[in-house]
Amino acid sequence: MNIIDSKRIWLSSPHMGGTEQNFVKEAFDTNWVAPLGPNVNGFEKDIETYLERDVHVAALSSGTASLHLGLQLLGVSKGDEVLCQSMTFAASANPIVYLGAKPIFIDSERNTWNICPEQLEIAIKDRIAKGNKPKAIIAVHLYGMPYDVEAVHKVASEYKIPVLEDSAEAFGSSYHGVKCGTFGDLAILSFNGNKIITTSGGGALVSKSEYHKEKAIYLATQARDNAPHYQHTEVGYNYRMSNIIAGIGRGQMEVLDKHVNYRRNNFEFYKKNLSGSSDIKFLEEPNGFYSNRWLSCIETSSYELREGIRLALADENIESRPLWKPMHRQPVFADCDAYLNGISDDLFDRGLCLPSGSNLEEEDLYRVVSVIKNILR
Repeated sequence: MNIIDSKRIWLSSPHMGGTEQNFVKEAFDTNWVAPLGPNVNGFEKDIETYLERDVHVAALSSGTASLHLGLQLLGVSKGDEVLCQSMTFAASANPIVYLGAKPIFIDSERNTWNICPEQLEIAIKDRIAKGNKPKAIIAVHLYGMPYDVEAVHKVASEYKIPVLEDSAEAFGSSYHGVKCGTFGDLAILSFNGNKIITTSGGGALVSKSEYHKEKAIYLATQARDNAPHYQHTEVGYNYRMSNIIAGIGRGQMEVLDKHVNYRRNNFEFYKKNLSGSSDIKFLEEPNGFYSNRWLSCIETSSYELREGIRLALADENIESRPLWKPMHRQPVFADCDAYLNGISDDLFDRGLCLPSGSNLEEEDLYRVVSVIKNILR
């Protein structure tokens, strides 16, 4: 196939539902073009209703901003140590450094590819023995697969360390019937352009207390004090979500469950058509885990096969991507301590993310599978 003539198949492109423009138009018609307004309030309420728990949501400019404020609300400051899942996107770890704290990376476990409870406890004991009790734990639901909530939170509770739940990739996922984004002392969501639903850019902080929501909004709006003039007693940020993109979010909330179903169907299609090969493995859901399958990922038998598939897909104008490069292997975090078991290194070397958008057509999926089958032959 000529790559110039072939349709581009993206890894995870935005997918509009059709009603987003109604909310955006209303914002324009009423001149609510600001980082506040009825769409922001409505979007927050929509998320709170969807999560089905007694939570409070602050809509912010990005998932990264949400992590930054979440860590600050948990009291993380200069010189503190924060335990962070190593196999994740850099945005999970960067806000630790924003606050002058130090990330300590924790490896994965096989069942979910997420933070390993055993390595987590080893790290906590070692840091305490060294006189540095960690200030917080960042646990990530990778690619939409919930982390082992019971095991991780049991360790966190035993040592009285709060958990910041990174649910950026897991909106619509659940653990034993409870929605992800509701387990941590605080949690974050992301609505970046490649996520399960998108506001083009945006995120949210989820808390169990209204105080934390109001404090997050205060900090996100330049920490302006309640005064007739501009007065500030704390350093704040420009992190509030605008009424325009919150309107997009309100429309996207109407199709969230549909998008989850489409992506889960993508995963099942790949599994049905590729699991016959001993060179391809899929991450299964443990009992009680429900993944939104934000990205469908495969585990190949070797680095060479992974690269062979990736390059063959690229030749056919199909985007794929290796699994997240672990944070402990990133040059920017080379000096950080890490507690490792080799699992995330192995997954990075052999794992590949396949096109997973909720707007993929069946012929797109057949194209992807055909390329992979040709390599396997």
